[in-house]
Amino acid sequence: MTDRFIIVSLTSRDVSARARLLDAEAPRTAAAVWDALPLGGQVFHGKFARNEIYTLAPAFAAHEPGPENTTVTPIPGDLCYFTFDGVLDNPAYGYESGAAPSEHSLLIDLAVFYGRNNLLVNGDVGWVPGNVFATITDGLVEFAAACNDIWMGGARGETLTFARA
Repeated sequence: MTDRFIIVSLTSRDVSARARLLDAEAPRTAAAVWDALPLGGQVFHGKFARNEIYTLAPAFAAHEPGPENTTVTPIPGDLCYFTFDGVLDNPAYGYESGAAPSEHSLLIDLAVFYGRNNLLVNGDVGWVPGNVFATITDGLVEFAAACNDIWMGGARGETLTFARA
């Protein structure tokens, strides 16, 4: 199979990076994301993982891919897919009204890791392995600077998008 690429962008900050889908390592997850593109929404900065931004979406795959190519220590440039079933519908997580679906909704978290020393553990549920479905091949330095600005400058009004290259 020929390599497939996606573009991940922060709209307001006008920055994008190119990522290669990991079709060999995570074929079900890569296919689910590819088939659903374009995707995007309000960006959030990870509270637990450290150097992570993500967006939340209702379930979009015909069949959930299940665990594959999982990690709890993502590296810079990893794009990860997480499935949550109501666990984020807790006021302690700090989502504004309507930002996270109701407790009975299957929720997909599409994340971009932009720095080192990430650890996917949550005090409420423990380890949170994610499916690494793509890796950034071009533009990580500029994208990481914009991600860090989300941490320091705020996420309001910023959109994280994923589209076919």
